[in-house]
Amino acid sequence: MIYFLFAYSSPFAIRTMNKTLKAHLALFFAQVLYAVSFPIAKIVMETIPSVALVLLRVVGAVILFWTSSLIVNERVERKDFFRLFILGMCGVAINQSLFLKGLHLTSPIDAAIMMITTPILVLVIASLLIKERITSLKFSGIIIGFSGAAFLVYQNLSGVHKDSSFLGDVFVFINAVSWGTFLVLGKPLMKKYHTITILKWTFLFGFPMVLPFGINDAMHVDWSGLSMKLILFIGFVVVFVTFVAYLLNTLALKELSPAVVSAYIYLQPLLTALITIFIFKSDALTWEKSTSALMIFIGVYLVSMEKTLPRS
Repeated sequence: MIYFLFAYSSPFAIRTMNKTLKAHLALFFAQVLYAVSFPIAKIVMETIPSVALVLLRVVGAVILFWTSSLIVNERVERKDFFRLFILGMCGVAINQSLFLKGLHLTSPIDAAIMMITTPILVLVIASLLIKERITSLKFSGIIIGFSGAAFLVYQNLSGVHKDSSFLGDVFVFINAVSWGTFLVLGKPLMKKYHTITILKWTFLFGFPMVLPFGINDAMHVDWSGLSMKLILFIGFVVVFVTFVAYLLNTLALKELSPAVVSAYIYLQPLLTALITIFIFKSDALTWEKSTSALMIFIGVYLVSMEKTLPRS
């Protein structure tokens, strides 16, 4: 958001500011949804197994995106289906399943640290797959943002490492790689198709990959015995954390680079801390948290301003 506190001088920047602003706002609100979802998803998984919750999210997203696609009615070229299949595998099946599984095995701090490596992985993956140049400014922004996020999550390390698991850390790391791959491979398709078209096929291809792992646990859940509070929490995870958040991320990817989109993940631990402080009143705003926030915003700004620099 700091990106928009600076004035633009070129006519092109002025004409495109609205779309860029919307993209940044979409990313910010997506991170807010993710931050709010952490305590909610934790409560839900006390009753519903993680793999069943993943299946529920995917089924709900398939229904919502395919229903929404009725107003788009866009055909996809046959040559692009393989890439959409890869997006379904990386952005849905691996991304959702391995993260929850890894979080179950390892500590939340370890999982958070693994996830904030995503922007660095995106730079590497983009340079390998789509030959995107890694500039010194972009790399500096990623490193500064990473340092701020790592500093934030490490402030609560006391007694956490006893729950760490190498296998869990590996699962979360693979999840980070898969999400980075989704962002990089999804970018070219954004130029050809509507956001809903891409996501409806992405989730449809991801559905059969998660079905075998979640169907058994889902069948053993006493759905009729769920409280209204739990049903509302599940609805929030399916509608907002899955349907809306994916939509916001993908809409932003149309206007911004994968590096900028991935850099916003640094806001998740920060927003979670702020929600804990100002809403739940169970924490305090310290100089460490303020320093972390400043580093994160500087990092995101440096990655974002890359677009405004003149090309040589």
